[in-house]
Amino acid sequence: MGKIGIIFLNPSSIKHELKKGKIVFSIYGLGYVGLTLAAVWLRAGAKVIGVDIDLEKLEKINRLKYNFSEKEIEDAVKTGFSEGRFSITNNGIEASKESDVKIITVPVYLENGKPVLKAIESVACTIARGLCRGDLVIVESSVPPGTTFYVKQLLEKYSGLSAEKDFGLGYSPERIYVGRGVKDIEERYPKIVSGVGERSVKVIKALYEAVCRKGVIVASSPVVAEVEKLFEGIYRDVNIALANELARLCRKLEIDYREVRALSNSQPYCHLHLPGAGVGGACIPVYPLFILSTAKKYGEELILVKLARKINSEQPYKIAELCIGACKEIGLSKPKICVLGLAFRGDIDDTRLSPTYSLIEFLLSKLEGCTIVVHDPFVIKDKFIESRGLELTSELNYALSGADIIVLATDHSLYKKLTLKDIKNISGKEKVAVIDAHNVFLDWRNPPKGVIYVGSGRPWVKNL
Repeated sequence: MGKIGIIFLNPSSIKHELKKGKIVFSIYGLGYVGLTLAAVWLRAGAKVIGVDIDLEKLEKINRLKYNFSEKEIEDAVKTGFSEGRFSITNNGIEASKESDVKIITVPVYLENGKPVLKAIESVACTIARGLCRGDLVIVESSVPPGTTFYVKQLLEKYSGLSAEKDFGLGYSPERIYVGRGVKDIEERYPKIVSGVGERSVKVIKALYEAVCRKGVIVASSPVVAEVEKLFEGIYRDVNIALANELARLCRKLEIDYREVRALSNSQPYCHLHLPGAGVGGACIPVYPLFILSTAKKYGEELILVKLARKINSEQPYKIAELCIGACKEIGLSKPKICVLGLAFRGDIDDTRLSPTYSLIEFLLSKLEGCTIVVHDPFVIKDKFIESRGLELTSELNYALSGADIIVLATDHSLYKKLTLKDIKNISGKEKVAVIDAHNVFLDWRNPPKGVIYVGSGRPWVKNL
């Protein structure tokens, strides 16, 4: 199939070309975002080339043995393979040569709290070596402000082509919630797009209008779109920090934060968030650091952003301190602790920057001789857990059996079905302490005999 020179097409014809399967996409980075985007474009009728340097991942995807985060993604990949519209490779140069649209989804990493663009740089240089006149490049990774224009420099340098004249380039932030990403793009959120020039904007806008039912919003420049994405995450980080602080006060006041929150949020200008064990994932804990790094270059000190990050980073230790307090209450120096949940958020298998890691590290350092068993219904294997010589299981009864301290660290739906009575019975111990980082247990006010309960936003309740 020959190149179509997508940036020279009339934008009104793009949807038609897409449905006919004449537009070829290459997706660089087959993580949660990359696979989601691959599925969206496959569902739209395009041909897609998935690119990743992880050969083990490619093999699993090729054999359909990969743990896809959504059924929609798995179904799209299966259909794409069977119809010859989906292929995977580790040869990014060839993928660039064969595709009309190249989408960058590789992550930006942090070193000593500062963003490192090595993966973005590598992919940009790879794409450039296969870039053809008429092609389009879209950056979708969450990046520090100015990254798209840096990518422009790399593409022009290593391809010998000029942006806008020879190829298109733009930025469009991914706005997905892991586990429902396909529908987020297709149905739930408007898509924000930007470009380095008018030609790029028109083509990117036309492409996404073909798949996004909520429409497309054009940002005035890539920097605006880059910053918008980071601000979304910072908003949540700051508000979660507020929730974590207010929840601690509610515990001291011996009232239920969830009740206070429900009453407060009945006022339309109030939107209190929920507290937890901390903030994890590759987004919310990272974006503030991108912005803080940029702000420092411009001589701005973002005190609130910095403080919120500190509060949320310390939250796992606050939960661990409740565990230590519970040990003292029931007179144990070497308890068996069952940690419920390793993923950073409920009902997914993503453990990136999970606060549970910090929680476990603190417990191991402060409770010498304790035994820790970690349960998660979605996470099967974990290098951190293995490196600490701990046990990770998906068998809930096994994890709870014999446990003295139970910490609900992740709000998986499975745990919300439990009662304190269930936990007491399964543990089989005379005295049990339950530390509820997400305040999910409904029977917390009346724990059964032998149970101590405390939530991150609820008081100590003891029935010993």
